[in-house]
Amino acid sequence: MSRSRSNLKDGFSGPPQERASERPQEQRFTVHFWGVRGSIACPGVDTVEYGGNTPCVEMRVGGERLIFDGGTGLRVLGQELLKHMPLEAKLFFTHSHWDHIQGFPFFTPAFTPGNCFHIYSAVAPNGATIEQRLNDQMLHPNFPVPLQVMGSELKFYNIEVGVPLTLGEIRVDTTRLNHPGEAVGYRVNWRGHSIAYVTDTEHYLDRLDENVVRLAHQADILIYDATYTDEEYHDPKSSKVGWGHSTWQEAVKVAKAAEVRTLVIFHHDPVHDDRFMDRVGEEARVQFPSSVVAREGMVLDAVSCANLSLSADLNVPA
Repeated sequence: MSRSRSNLKDGFSGPPQERASERPQEQRFTVHFWGVRGSIACPGVDTVEYGGNTPCVEMRVGGERLIFDGGTGLRVLGQELLKHMPLEAKLFFTHSHWDHIQGFPFFTPAFTPGNCFHIYSAVAPNGATIEQRLNDQMLHPNFPVPLQVMGSELKFYNIEVGVPLTLGEIRVDTTRLNHPGEAVGYRVNWRGHSIAYVTDTEHYLDRLDENVVRLAHQADILIYDATYTDEEYHDPKSSKVGWGHSTWQEAVKVAKAAEVRTLVIFHHDPVHDDRFMDRVGEEARVQFPSSVVAREGMVLDAVSCANLSLSADLNVPA
């Protein structure tokens, strides 16, 4: 496929004016998608184009590495990070439903002494911290070895939703999302650019979620939970109302209301194969031309809003 056709298919009108590879790492703000699927991993011949791993998104912000959620995509990221040890990174969890934490026990760098991971999340409604929840999934009879065997340095932080978190030049804003058991939406701000990560969340039937619109306001990139179509969500035979997820049509409404530059459709339903996701992307771009459907391996640049993964000659270092 030619680059021009790829750019059109993925919602970008052309190559960036300034490639990220032409800037030193300290001047880059990119997002790399390692897992884009929701609910359960679904590898197979029907999902090879978009991927079957559950959520994991890596942002390179200046010299910092921020990782959002620890689905099965985290295992894949971990294999790549083995080339760059020793390392220090920050992990942010939206919540602890299994598709967002199930990759953590298989995150190889966490077992390696000399690495350091700062782990952030809100306290769950039942009072459990993220440390307790990650520990619990690794206890018998669920897993053979406990969290304590991880040889890296793990530092845990309980965030207060709505209170900005400052990490050097980076500011991380948060908001509460409409999801069973609660979830946290994140916005990463750096040098006048921003990426909003909004999953898992369910829209309201009578209004836009002002928390989400405010968090995403004029973001360069909005990554949004678009698990269903409107038809699936409202299907009287199998309604998804109350399941905690949204639709690509609602994603477009939020993107327009928030005046974002680029919308990324994310958290794909495991029953949606590659052809289905192709159609979603085509229909979404009719309503919001700068829409792109998340794919494993996709890299976006927040500064130019370019899809870097379309350029075979572009090397974006891990």
